[in-house]
Amino acid sequence: MQENNPPTVCLNSRAVRRIREDKKLTQLYVAKVVGVTTDTISRWENNRYPSMKTANAQRLAEALEVPLEEILQAEDDDAQGKSRSWFLMRLPRILILFFLFLIVIVVSAFFYHRQMVLQTGVFATRVLPPYAAPGAVIPVRIQLQTEEENNGFILRESFPLGWKIIESYPPPSSLDNEKGVVRWISKRGDREFFITYLIKVDSEAKLHGDVHFRGSVIAAPDRRMSPKPVEGDRVMRIHPFLWADLNGDNQIDDKEMLEASKVSEEMKNVHLDWSILQSVWDAGGYSFDPETHTFVPARK
Repeated sequence: MQENNPPTVCLNSRAVRRIREDKKLTQLYVAKVVGVTTDTISRWENNRYPSMKTANAQRLAEALEVPLEEILQAEDDDAQGKSRSWFLMRLPRILILFFLFLIVIVVSAFFYHRQMVLQTGVFATRVLPPYAAPGAVIPVRIQLQTEEENNGFILRESFPLGWKIIESYPPPSSLDNEKGVVRWISKRGDREFFITYLIKVDSEAKLHGDVHFRGSVIAAPDRRMSPKPVEGDRVMRIHPFLWADLNGDNQIDDKEMLEASKVSEEMKNVHLDWSILQSVWDAGGYSFDPETHTFVPARK
């Protein structure tokens, strides 16, 4: 980067999402390369952070394997134009924020207190593999984080109909595989930990379609609070690829194997099948048998 570049730049969130999906890169992969969380990548792609540090933008461009200019908003040619454009782009937001500030001042103390309470509690971020093959078993991780000590939480997760959770840690408080709903009620007060589960894909799932996960979490309240949606990954594509094959090229390379080993460590309390990944890694590639719904190692 050149020294005359501004300390912050305006991110083109639509371009970031389009480039990542065109290259078949997962939010998890990009997050690891950039050195941030998948939640941050999701916020960048949804324009929740329209401006960002230039250094972070450069790392994001490198992760997407494109020039920096392709993920930025168009800029004026001179510094004065850039400054004016920056201000005009943010003027509506500044006015909205000022208006909201006035509302906060005039509302009652109860309303203000309730709004502050809603900003605390427990937050959940889901991590899904990019692909799921019919009849395969895939890992799902949900990271829980709290801003303060709490008395526990209730997490509700909805998964695709026809899919079945076969193992979970901690064990679910209630599970209905027919309706695709699972709940966990926990009293643990750790500020950061994982809920992990293995789910079997419907053997009749149609290839090349998308499936959706939804969820919500609420801290065991001493005060009145509202559930928060589970952030992170929500959509998976049905393809005949192993869950660890992040780019869908029918092989597990060294980088993907390292990422899979991290997933395995985080899911050490469930019986994630590591042997098939080892076999595919050793062989160099694999194919999918649609009759038995299994992956077969194959030499490349």
